[in-house]
Amino acid sequence: MRLGFDVGGTKTDGVIVAPDGEIVSRLRRPTGWGAAQVVATITDLAADLVQAAGVRASDVRSIGVGMPGQVAPGSGTVRYAVNLGIDELDLGRTVGDALGVPVRAENDVKAAALGAHALYGAQAGADGAMAYLNLGTGVAAGFVFGGELWRGARGAAGEIGHLSVDPRGPLCTCGQRGCIEAYCGGGAIAARWGRDVPLPVLDVFDHADAGDPLALELRAGLVYGVASAIRVIMLSGDAEKIVLGGGVTALGARMLGLVKADLAESAAVSSFLRSLRLSERVELLPPGSPAAALGAALVGAAPVAPLVSTPSPLEGKAVLHG
Repeated sequence: MRLGFDVGGTKTDGVIVAPDGEIVSRLRRPTGWGAAQVVATITDLAADLVQAAGVRASDVRSIGVGMPGQVAPGSGTVRYAVNLGIDELDLGRTVGDALGVPVRAENDVKAAALGAHALYGAQAGADGAMAYLNLGTGVAAGFVFGGELWRGARGAAGEIGHLSVDPRGPLCTCGQRGCIEAYCGGGAIAARWGRDVPLPVLDVFDHADAGDPLALELRAGLVYGVASAIRVIMLSGDAEKIVLGGGVTALGARMLGLVKADLAESAAVSSFLRSLRLSERVELLPPGSPAAALGAALVGAAPVAPLVSTPSPLEGKAVLHG
């Protein structure tokens, strides 16, 4: 059995996965703030998942954790997860030692890309390339080629949020103008909208429908940013499919329809872009998909690590069967 955790700024999504890839149980809990509380969130949720699945804790062979920040490939250490109050956290030492199970970590977007490929990669063919574009507070992408996550030479593959697509565009937090993230990142849109509402991007779309000039401008910018990101990803990686995920995609067809219209408009004046049929190769991650947590579980299981022979501290917390 494999455990996977998608640790976000507000909640942690956890799954326990059987050897055949089936998700046996899935639970969510609020995420604590700071390194100690993040570790507690993961370890407590691990015990709950084992109990909910009705398996032995000793059956758990690996743990994978996806979370914001920088992660060296194959390691369990996360750095600069600022939204969680973490400068550096060695999950292998903390969570791994606490539960007696090997732990691997991965950036959350890259983990989600791997999970999306596992769930929906059949559409790209067994060896096809799939890209995952995360549209949340920030913007980033992940790539899977031949079933393997592609990180690049320095782990920066997919960091397209700060690629400028218009030097005269809105100012980005990175100091450039016209970055993709400045157009379609949820945080940038909320800042420019300037209203204290729970769901700023949804509020922008609602006001745009009513004809508000600023909302219309922000919505058009979001559509342009997402379409630009898709063109960049497809023209550089030529993925068979690109799956869109993240909080902004909760808008569903209200957003995707406009993005596809933008892609069709650019294709109308370019036979080359038209030949790529970009709008047909884009789809949304289904609402509530476990892709990120599943991807984390796959990350945890991928490197063959020595198994810990000592009794797992989960044992006393689990409902044991057989």
